[in-house]
Amino acid sequence: MPPSRTIDIQDFIDQHKVSGFQVRIVMLCFLVVAIDGFDTAAIGYIAPALRSQWQVSQAQLAPLFGAGLFGLMIGAFLFGPLADRLGRKTVLVVTTAFFGLASLASAWSTSIEMLTALRFVTGLGLGGAMPNAITLTSEYCPEHRRSFLAMAMFCGFTVGSALGGFAAAHLIADFGWTSVLVLGGVLPLAILPLLVIGLPESVRFLVLKQAPSARVARLLNRIAPKADLSAATFTGIAKPKGSPIGQLFQPGLVAGTLCLWLTFFMSLLIFYLLSSWLPTIISSAGLSLKEASLVTVMLATGGTVGGLVLGALMDRANPHAVLGLSYLCAAGFVALIGSATGSVVLLAVAVFGAGFCVAGSQIGINALSASYYPTANRATGVAWANAVGRIGSVVGSMVGASLLGLGLGLPATFGLVAVPALVAAISIVLKGRLGAPVLPVAAPAPAVQGS
Repeated sequence: MPPSRTIDIQDFIDQHKVSGFQVRIVMLCFLVVAIDGFDTAAIGYIAPALRSQWQVSQAQLAPLFGAGLFGLMIGAFLFGPLADRLGRKTVLVVTTAFFGLASLASAWSTSIEMLTALRFVTGLGLGGAMPNAITLTSEYCPEHRRSFLAMAMFCGFTVGSALGGFAAAHLIADFGWTSVLVLGGVLPLAILPLLVIGLPESVRFLVLKQAPSARVARLLNRIAPKADLSAATFTGIAKPKGSPIGQLFQPGLVAGTLCLWLTFFMSLLIFYLLSSWLPTIISSAGLSLKEASLVTVMLATGGTVGGLVLGALMDRANPHAVLGLSYLCAAGFVALIGSATGSVVLLAVAVFGAGFCVAGSQIGINALSASYYPTANRATGVAWANAVGRIGSVVGSMVGASLLGLGLGLPATFGLVAVPALVAAISIVLKGRLGAPVLPVAAPAPAVQGS
């Protein structure tokens, strides 16, 4: 038998090429996040049809937009700490099933009040699924490829949002708005068997929780089948004191945490204001419902392209500088939307640019947050950053009607909407100036021997 030796988990992952096993994890999490994006964006796409069928005003739509996003916020606050205690896979599977069932129930709503309540319930599951997909992906990625792989996975959100627009453009015309919600419920339930069978638990989480070495070795052999791990113990995961929530406010993490929270808040405020109200604004400017949906799709399409491009740049350059410049450009594109409603082509370009910079950068800060926090509170750190961002998304979705009601005109209105992008640029650059987190030294927690 070979002599016993100790292996650092992250060093092992970094020293081997990305395997088919890791690609499978990225793809399965991509599917979850894509369906998450589809379900999250669904209300924005069906809002014009709801207004027509139920004769509701813009003011009555605002609570509907806000309810789902408020549920996303509560779900992220709740399920992040649970995942740091119970495991990433467990919580991801449960929350995916939860939002699938809730979306199906939403399709049978008979009033705006009932639909609002069920969208809140759907949001609880959506808010728990996304941060755990990000965390699980990140914890299987090598350091030098983490930003690109995590962002490629999270591009599922913008792909799902875009597909929601294409689906809405055809489904609503042929089958009514309820068909969009039905599809949003069937899809997550359909992939549940794939998640249960195909997803592993995070190997870093298992080492932190002192799982048997044989179980850890089996997972690492899926990355490197030829590696001899028969007599190894595994370390590299320090277990800090306190709860996962309390660890966010340790001296070494608190400043970066607050900068991330401010960036998430501003970023999601802009994204959800645009994704929630663009179809209504564009259709009010004279475009048909189908044209409004297809132009709005450019927001998510731009986000997908932006996520991939920015992810590659973040692995090669200072990620904070990359994201800071992107948010600065976002302010210009958002302001341009207000002056471009007279030309469908120029409007599509402006919306695409806003998506590239806003949604692409949002994907980037999710990857950045996953690399910032240690394993012991990574799911909590990612989830709570998303939860604070969801407060911004609620604000964005709710203030859309108020901004339009001020009568400032579209150029001035979108000029105001561009301001949070400038704040996000300053905040993320400031986080970069703070440097890497300085964590208290803790003894590593080795996995126990046995099977």
